[in-house]
Amino acid sequence: MGFKCGIVGLPNVGKSTLFNALLSTAQAEAANYPFCTIEPNVGRVSVPDERVEKLAKIANSAQLIPTQLEFVDIAGLVRGASKGEGLGNQFLSHIREVDAIIYVLRCFEDGNITHVEGDVNPMRDAEIVETELVIADMESLEKRLPNLQKKAKGGDKDSQEQVAIIERVLKVVNEGHPARMTELRDEAEKRQFKLLQLLTSKPVMYVCNVDEDSAATGNALSEKVQEMAKKKNAPCVIISARIEAEISMMDTPEDKQEFLDSLGLKETGLSMIVRAGYKLLDLVTYFTIGPKEARAWTITRGTQGPGAAGVIHTDFEKGFIRAETIAYNDYIAHNGEQGAKEAGKFRLEGKEYVVQDGDVLHFRFNN
Repeated sequence: MGFKCGIVGLPNVGKSTLFNALLSTAQAEAANYPFCTIEPNVGRVSVPDERVEKLAKIANSAQLIPTQLEFVDIAGLVRGASKGEGLGNQFLSHIREVDAIIYVLRCFEDGNITHVEGDVNPMRDAEIVETELVIADMESLEKRLPNLQKKAKGGDKDSQEQVAIIERVLKVVNEGHPARMTELRDEAEKRQFKLLQLLTSKPVMYVCNVDEDSAATGNALSEKVQEMAKKKNAPCVIISARIEAEISMMDTPEDKQEFLDSLGLKETGLSMIVRAGYKLLDLVTYFTIGPKEARAWTITRGTQGPGAAGVIHTDFEKGFIRAETIAYNDYIAHNGEQGAKEAGKFRLEGKEYVVQDGDVLHFRFNN
């Protein structure tokens, strides 16, 4: 099961520098001209989680495998992208394939780095990106509606439901708001809404790319973005892409931590982004622990036992019988599986069980 976060923004805001640091590699070319990134760069990043390390230590696991998120560096959008400006339509199709969107906003002044709008204004930049996505959604819905309306008049129930949802979403986007602001009454409407695959239905995170001196505290530009994010109930992370790029080139965790300490930073901005992305997608982690490996697995919150098993292998889901379950805190408190069993903290859960964040699981299944 893959979860993708798309990194978007105007050209020259630090997207590719951020992506390179995120992957500690130079996969995405970073340069001072628009449309430097044309094809999307994709990379998988480990999610920081000290729990898997603690579990591995107790079980004496030979290998530790963290869970991961996928990040997609999408070429810079410009004003008019929804009408094909730049290479707009191509880039919009890349955005459609991700699960969440990270808006990278330039919150630093530098006369040596060109800004396509002529000056630095992260609020305007965020509005440009969102407006282009809203316009693209509006046009997509308007194209689909006539054909669905014909089918709905003919009595097709699915088409009637889709028309009802589309008309409500169109009212929202026509007012300049993202589709995710549409009020959905029940689970059936949520399913219909998801089928529309709209750009602005995806959850959003804001990342403020500040100068090195502002990495620990933020600045006046990032404060404005934080206020906007709070109003929209969206996460906001402050980073310096240049600092992150420097850290990514360091060899040891000790060197990285010493550098962070010297800057007054507790952790890398990239760790904050990965963790915030995990939360944004409403994901949870469960663990499989043994002598060969301690491994973290990613699922969406609310996933039941068979679905969680299916992340490992489809046969596990098809033949699911029971999940041997120990809560993370119980596993730690009783020093492993045997101790948890002796303390009565070992459970057998069935198909209806909703897997909880931190569960240590072993699946029983029929071949």
